[in-house]
Amino acid sequence: QVRLVESGGGLVQPGGSLRLSCAASGSIFSIDAMGWYRQAPGKERELVAAITRGGSTNYADSMKGRFAISRDNAKNTVYLQMNSLKPEDTAVYYCNARSAWTAYWGQGTQVTVSS
Repeated sequence: QVRLVESGGGLVQPGGSLRLSCAASGSIFSIDAMGWYRQAPGKERELVAAITRGGSTNYADSMKGRFAISRDNAKNTVYLQMNSLKPEDTAVYYCNARSAWTAYWGQGTQVTVSS
C-alpha cells in the first residue's frame, strides 16, 4: 500500500556530509510518521531519526547535533541530512513509514564513511 524509494547514499570521507531522500507513494494518507533506521554489519537495526505528521522529531543520542530529519509534504518526501560523518556511521540506511496498522520499509541505501 505504501512504496518507499530511497536515494542519496554513497561514499564520503570522515567529516563529510550526505543527504538521504525517501519518497513515499501509494496510501500516503495513512502515514503518521516516517523515519530512518540503519543497520551495520553484524549489528541490529537501530533508529536514527523520526518525524511525526505533527512535526515532532526524535534522534538517537549518537546522532544528535549531527543529523537532521526534515520533510517536504508537497513531494511526499523525507530527508536525512548527515553532517560530521564518522566511520562508525557506515551502514545500510532504511526509510520507514508508519501507519496506525503497520509499518513499511524501503530497500535501503548504503552509506560508507571512509578515507
